[in-house]
Amino acid sequence: MKTKRYKIDVDCAVCADKMEQAAKHTPGVDEAVVNFMLLNMKVKFSDGADTQEVMNKVLENCHKVDEDCKIYF
Repeated sequence: MKTKRYKIDVDCAVCADKMEQAAKHTPGVDEAVVNFMLLNMKVKFSDGADTQEVMNKVLENCHKVDEDCKIYF
């Protein structure tokens, strides 16, 4: 299982929580944790998942809950 940490940009703690929930429900993600204070997201990927492809879907899902959020990868 591969784990990566990404820098994010989000406006408030509520939006950060929405991003975390959106990431958790993305296929290929086993676990996602957003730290609003540090502005980062830690993602544990499922075995065999293409991290770039999964992160593209995570970003797409996060934009559904907060269109202004950013994930740098």
